[in-house]
Amino acid sequence: MARENTVSSFNGVHYFSEGWRLVRLPGIRRFVVIPLLVNIVLLGGAFIWLFDRLGSWIPQLMAHIPGWLQWLSYLLWPLSVISIVLVFSYFFSTIANWIAAPFCGLLAEQLEGRLTGKPLPDSGWAAMLKDVPRIMKRELQKLGYYLPRALGLLLLYFIPGFGQTVAPVLWFLFSAWMLSVQYSDYPFDNHKVSFQQMRSALRRHKSANMQFGALVSLFTIIPILNLAIMPVAVCGATAMWVDRYRSQLGRTELC
Repeated sequence: MARENTVSSFNGVHYFSEGWRLVRLPGIRRFVVIPLLVNIVLLGGAFIWLFDRLGSWIPQLMAHIPGWLQWLSYLLWPLSVISIVLVFSYFFSTIANWIAAPFCGLLAEQLEGRLTGKPLPDSGWAAMLKDVPRIMKRELQKLGYYLPRALGLLLLYFIPGFGQTVAPVLWFLFSAWMLSVQYSDYPFDNHKVSFQQMRSALRRHKSANMQFGALVSLFTIIPILNLAIMPVAVCGATAMWVDRYRSQLGRTELC
């Protein structure tokens, strides 16, 4: 299973499909269980509640559209639904990632060892528990990066017509980038790569990372498939780390 640490020409679509394959590897499946359960309970329950409420929310939202824009209602209605689902899915997937962060880091760690044949020296459940405070601090860094940008995009929704048309597109692109950051962070953080350094590295391969994040974002809003997306995304992002970044940014004792 060992892979060479060379910069890969594979795109984000490849790594997303790799995630679905790698998540089923013998020996890796047991590290998938907790992230999978967290996602099923939290995201599954949240979407059941959301779809129950959408029927009352959409008419209330459409009532705020000025009369001179009512002729666009046939377009704004589906965009409003998409916007709510995108914001909602990202919000609850973020909460799920917070809860499951130590276990996602452990999954990334074990998969990297399997792919490279070189396990991290401080790996395993005991090391994961020791690292929980650092992992939570890292999650706060991601939240600090995310919140001001998300709030700026949400304010666009209050601009009649323009906001409801443009904001869903911008939110999808922003979610694609943030989900790439979110899931790539697990293998980067396992190697103590700083958050700023990780973002710079991801920007150098922004096209592939946006493709990967866009697919994760899309699958996050698809019922049933979204329940498995967390461990799949961790595995895909870890494969990308091994191929593209590990040789330059991995801990020197592992190179």
